[in-house]
Amino acid sequence: MATNPPKPGNRIIQSLINEKAIIMAANTRVVPGVVRGILRAAKDLKAPIIFELARSECNLEGGYTGHTPESYAKAVMSIADEIGWPYWALHADHITLKKGDADDIASTKKLIKGQIDAGFTSFAIDASYLFDHSGKTTREELAKNINVTTELAHYIADHYGSKDFGLECEVGEVGKKDTSGLVLTTADEASTYIKALKENGVEPDLLAIANGSSHGNIFDKNGNPIEQVTINIPRTVDIAQAIAPMNVKVAQHGITGTPLRLINTTFPKGHILKGNVGTFWMNIVWETFEIFEPELYQRIYEWTLDTYREDAAKKGKTRDVEIFGTYSKNAIKQFYDEIYAVGPETLKALEARAYFGAAMFFKAFDSVGMTDKIKL
Repeated sequence: MATNPPKPGNRIIQSLINEKAIIMAANTRVVPGVVRGILRAAKDLKAPIIFELARSECNLEGGYTGHTPESYAKAVMSIADEIGWPYWALHADHITLKKGDADDIASTKKLIKGQIDAGFTSFAIDASYLFDHSGKTTREELAKNINVTTELAHYIADHYGSKDFGLECEVGEVGKKDTSGLVLTTADEASTYIKALKENGVEPDLLAIANGSSHGNIFDKNGNPIEQVTINIPRTVDIAQAIAPMNVKVAQHGITGTPLRLINTTFPKGHILKGNVGTFWMNIVWETFEIFEPELYQRIYEWTLDTYREDAAKKGKTRDVEIFGTYSKNAIKQFYDEIYAVGPETLKALEARAYFGAAMFFKAFDSVGMTDKIKL
């Protein structure tokens, strides 16, 4: 039995609801070395940490990380026990529905049941795709999202046996673009959405929004890697102020590529309470492999280019660096056994890289020492 199992997400979140700090949510697609480094940094700096994987990455069929909810939960729990750190939660990120019909809801409930059985303590229902452009009012446009989110939130509560779990919901598709650029969530949409959920007996802790970020690595029109500096801080603050009276804070998605100097100086801590860091961890795995596991890295690199060059070309991606940066996540499952069998020297290097990266984020997020304020 785990000596340091994941704690309910809402206990960690609500303990810090009035603090000017951001809780890091680490989307660790690769576990060896990385999770241990993050947890060591969390313990040394007394920072809360959430581990998470999205539906596309970790599902009952394995997702593109090769993990099921059960295998991922066991892997992280064993390391938390080894490190001896109790201030963490296990989050099911982006439980995404794109149709919202009976089959979509049924398969999602099956996944959620598997996540609950595996020990997940926090859930992100993402029905943001179910936006009705024919609606005449904001409430009508969001009706399907509201209804589906309500049904699944009640399902979680009924099967969890209590309301002692974290709940994140979403309005606005992260990274969605139209002819004018990135589509942003409005304060009206956010407040209308949260009010409707509360009327339906749903009490979310966090709201994920579209505020200018994008998931994954960012490239310019020529395929060159660039920093992400598109997060719209004024819009984020407007939304946060609209939902704050309802005891809900913003979950910031798509942080990879955002310079730490901007996070440290411009992120509105106290409005954003959860910050998702995902692709960053995968990037340091590939960078470490390039030096410590060059033969494995080269095969992963070549497999990614060979497998996805044609698909990438259809989307206007022709540079190798952009193809690898976009599609290499799919190599994790393909090379799972080899990735999870790397030697102790590589594991130590991964742990050191993850420790340093986590420490930098904890400091930039102002979450150092925040576990003193958490009531478990």
